[in-house]
Amino acid sequence: MEKRTADVLFQITCRDYFMRDTITSRFFFFISSMVIPSLVFLAAFFFLPGWNVTSEGLPQDKIIVRRGASFRSITASLHDKHGIRHQRPLLITAGLFPKLRNIKPGRYAVPPGHSNYSLLSYLHHHPQDEERVMIPEGMRQEKIAAIISSQLDIDSLSFMKSTTDKALLDELGVGAESFEGYYFPGTYNFPWASSSEEVIRFLVNRFRTFYNDSLQTIASGRGLDELGLLTLASIVEAETPLHKEKPLIAGVYLNRLQKNMKIQADPTVQYALGGKPGRLLYKDLSVDSPYNTYKYKGLPPAPICNPGAASIMAVLYPAETEYLYFVATGNGGHYFAKTIREHAENVKKYRRSRR
Repeated sequence: MEKRTADVLFQITCRDYFMRDTITSRFFFFISSMVIPSLVFLAAFFFLPGWNVTSEGLPQDKIIVRRGASFRSITASLHDKHGIRHQRPLLITAGLFPKLRNIKPGRYAVPPGHSNYSLLSYLHHHPQDEERVMIPEGMRQEKIAAIISSQLDIDSLSFMKSTTDKALLDELGVGAESFEGYYFPGTYNFPWASSSEEVIRFLVNRFRTFYNDSLQTIASGRGLDELGLLTLASIVEAETPLHKEKPLIAGVYLNRLQKNMKIQADPTVQYALGGKPGRLLYKDLSVDSPYNTYKYKGLPPAPICNPGAASIMAVLYPAETEYLYFVATGNGGHYFAKTIREHAENVKKYRRSRR
């Protein structure tokens, strides 16, 4: 009897064990059948190239992120213009990887073959495109603003407003009413989404790097502070495009200043009139402006354009000359004279060349 009871208990125990084993197996099978496809789906959702992010448009069209754009507006633009099939997967991806929401303003050239995750990661980590911008010598700041706005994401009116920003002028130690004269000419690479203030700081710092302690000492020895140097250099820049003449013209103006003569520079009157450089009339010479160097002695209060290195160096290292006058030859150069009589003869030669 006891043996039979034991056999029955053993059979029940075995049956329960195998039943539990079967249930466990079925449970794990059920879980794995749900989890593995889910993991595959999530992997595809986040990391599979081409599933949501097509290659159409990305290699050719540059993705533009403007200042102040929200992350949702960025993803909407990606969906509307750059081959993204659905916006929501990008939003979900950014929700799980919140750092990827931080996309700096800029213009980005994005290669093909991205997933939802890798596209956002690329925009988050990759430096934005840069633009090569050339600032010619002798330009006024209005034209520089036009150049900047044509190549960077900066409005020319916004740039011009920044040129007279008192707080920015004080920050950079510029003792004038604008940054005219401080936009050091050259060819530079700027991030496309640079702000007006960033461009101005860069150009002023470029000038200050050039204008080192040694050059400051030379300028001081000629009685010129930084603003005075740039002002005189801007007049030299406006007078001639010929580098070989710049030291002579600088020498003439320094001689006139030393003798307490009016420097009588035509470009300063043109600046006072606010128009384009051109031939002056006698009535123009009476315009009442501190920039009219026919009316007032000394240098005008600030530069009239943005001089290049050659004009600045011409003021620092002028020709040692006794010339006090010069007039155009009519073919790009100038006649120089020591006396008013010699100058009058040169003026006659200039008028004959015009006829």
